[in-house]
Amino acid sequence: MGLFSKKKKDEARKDNEEKIVEQTKDLTIDEIKSEKSKKPGKYKKSEIKKDTKNSYKVLVRALITEKASYLKSENKYLFEVNKNTTKNEIKKAIFHVYGYWPESVNIINIGGKNIRYGKNTGTTKGKKKAIITLKKGDSIEIYEGV
Repeated sequence: MGLFSKKKKDEARKDNEEKIVEQTKDLTIDEIKSEKSKKPGKYKKSEIKKDTKNSYKVLVRALITEKASYLKSENKYLFEVNKNTTKNEIKKAIFHVYGYWPESVNIINIGGKNIRYGKNTGTTKGKKKAIITLKKGDSIEIYEGV
């Protein structure tokens, strides 16, 4: 690298700086700050994305029964949930899917029933229900078509 190549780089750098100064002369401080944030390589704050991937595995389906319709008047909703989920996972799933954070979650474990086909006996698989209680102003639109 010779002496002349350094001079060319310095001249090019000065030209770029002069162009930047000319462009920023008419701008206000707020406009300059907003342009600096647009430069590539700067950290940009991104929106927090809702993780609904596992939420639909946790919430199997909304239960539409007479009991559920009575509970709706008390701002409680009935869901069938995955057998292995916890109350905290159910709360997070309700928040990610419907956008409301539940006040409380009550869980009901239902064992399988004994059945018989001729000589063969067995049991059906068990279920897990969750009663979700929301705050007074919140409501979930599940029963629209019923």
